[in-house]
Amino acid sequence: MSTFDFTPLWRSTVGFDRLFNLLDESVGRTAEESTYPPYNIERAGEDRYWISLALAGFMPEEVTITADQNVLTVDGHKNEKEDQQYLYKGISARAFRKVFKLADYVEVKGANFENGLLKIELVREVPEAMKPRRVAIGAGYPDQHRAQEGGLISLGH
Repeated sequence: MSTFDFTPLWRSTVGFDRLFNLLDESVGRTAEESTYPPYNIERAGEDRYWISLALAGFMPEEVTITADQNVLTVDGHKNEKEDQQYLYKGISARAFRKVFKLADYVEVKGANFENGLLKIELVREVPEAMKPRRVAIGAGYPDQHRAQEGGLISLGH
């Protein structure tokens, strides 16, 4: 398994430590964890996404979705009937846990289960206070302006 040395990036960036930690964590996953169940991540617009998981054989009550601080977790546990006898079992119904790291301000808006696909809707909603805003440009120096508003004028010593 190859690894990547983030040292040069650490020296030239500020505030990206969380991104590097996420990359480090993703390298350690096994192939089985990353492929079952099969899933798609779709972009449905500028700030809308869908995660679709193929869950053949599962019922909605056998799946749990948890959203907690930038992490979306989907757990599934199949309630197998013990009286069933399979001649061949090609449809996997094993327990699973799928974890998705979400960017800041990405929220889970809903989920639906139809035709063996679990679809989870995600929307990025940046708060108004975090959006760029236009700042008015005044005339004069800022210190002069504040001093005149307060009725104080500094003449110096």
